[in-house]
Amino acid sequence: MPPDPSVTAGELRQDEGRPLSLYVHVPFCSSRCSYCDFFLVTRLDHIEAFFRALAIETCAAGPLFRGRSIKSVHFGGGTPSLVPVRFLAGWLELAASLCTFSSGIEIALEANPEDLSGDAMEELKAAGINRISLGVQSYRQRKLSALGRRHSAEDAMRITTEAVSRFDSVSIDLICGVPGESTGEWLGDLQAALALAAPHISVYMLSVEPKTLLERRIARGLVKVPDEGVQASMYAAAIDRLSAGGYHHYEVSNFAFPGHHSRYNLACWMREPYLGFGPSAHSFMTEGGIERRRANAPSLLRYFDNPAESAAFEEVLSEDERFVEHVFLSLRINRGLDVEFLRKHNKLGLSLPEVTERFIAKEWIVIENGQLLLTAKGFLFADHIAGELISL
Repeated sequence: MPPDPSVTAGELRQDEGRPLSLYVHVPFCSSRCSYCDFFLVTRLDHIEAFFRALAIETCAAGPLFRGRSIKSVHFGGGTPSLVPVRFLAGWLELAASLCTFSSGIEIALEANPEDLSGDAMEELKAAGINRISLGVQSYRQRKLSALGRRHSAEDAMRITTEAVSRFDSVSIDLICGVPGESTGEWLGDLQAALALAAPHISVYMLSVEPKTLLERRIARGLVKVPDEGVQASMYAAAIDRLSAGGYHHYEVSNFAFPGHHSRYNLACWMREPYLGFGPSAHSFMTEGGIERRRANAPSLLRYFDNPAESAAFEEVLSEDERFVEHVFLSLRINRGLDVEFLRKHNKLGLSLPEVTERFIAKEWIVIENGQLLLTAKGFLFADHIAGELISL
């Protein structure tokens, strides 16, 4: 449904005392990876026009965040590290003129290793970037080739080492379940990551998304990915190895040393308000107990046509939708689900004890002080558990 034209900026504005995060979707990539289904474009000659449109959208959204304190800014994509740093710095200056960046603000940028050679890291630091999220994916050359990544294993090691030494916080992405991957290869990736001591590690099991090149290759029998059981064992190995290495498993896919969690991502998972800019970006705002989500169209041409009114979808969340989000996201970050809260939303009034006892017997959950918590094993089944709890 299109956004309600009667909804004003003042109505979308959240409660004054709550923190706010900003997200910018920079949609440019040099090429599309075989497994990727994110919105992106490979026409790099549109970069300057994109940032002109982004400035228009940002100014138009000014009433939503003017004067507010901003806790985090996240440049995602796409590959934000592809664009000249002056464009990122210019947008940060514009945003800072409309709001207040908190003294401890986290400004994060998603980057590929091949973009961070030479003076790139120092230029990013000078622009205000203090957290780098590196799309390493693997430190094994065979895996990188299978994924179609442009950097080498040697580059991945070198750039990670340099980034850890230069930035306040660094996160690396690792993928398991790559075509042809063995358990030994995955353990090698984990060992390399531990040795490099990046303070944040994101672990993803390769997902075969519809309409991707990877899905077509699998359908034609050209490649084969490890089955679910093998991927589950790889995920379990990551939990064991990273936990033993001092990382806190604070979200299904994310592990961090103390103080190095992703502030933007955690804000989203905790259902704190955030504003998104750029094509396909999402926003979540609250006012007077009413929660609204909106999304920009996943089209660069449509975005260029009218960046000041870029939203293509908007909805007010119902009580049931808020309950569903609370259950899924609370389990995702394992912050505890109040059993009494679940009982009040249990439509039958009888099934909850039976379901929780079954999950306890499987060693997926524990209940402590009236709070339902996932075990390390239960993280693998977080969505399944949430699905059963919301269907009661």
